[in-house]
Amino acid sequence: MSAAAETLISLLLPEGILDYFELTQVEKEGKMLNIYLEEKNIAPDGYTNKDLESKGFFPEVSIQDFPIRGQKVALCIKRRRWTVKKTGEIISRDWDLVRKGARMTTEFGLFLKEIFG
Repeated sequence: MSAAAETLISLLLPEGILDYFELTQVEKEGKMLNIYLEEKNIAPDGYTNKDLESKGFFPEVSIQDFPIRGQKVALCIKRRRWTVKKTGEIISRDWDLVRKGARMTTEFGLFLKEIFG
């Protein structure tokens, strides 16, 4: 995807989402626009000094977003999970903390919290 196309798509996404997710793909299927996002490999708050190992992703979740020029839009989101090497604990990002401390819109932060817990 070109830099111009990525910039345009980023303007259509909820504010702050690209701080935590990487845009991986955009597909248009008929009247449906699928925007694929994968959580970046950035340690969650409280775990930045821990030895973490990325353990892949939770199953992808498709979230309906606002239509764009008559096109239905789905954000296809893959959240990352990590293992704390010392304890074996499986962790993921706490979206409630992100909503409180980030520039992400409150509405979208609450939405992610509701979807992912």
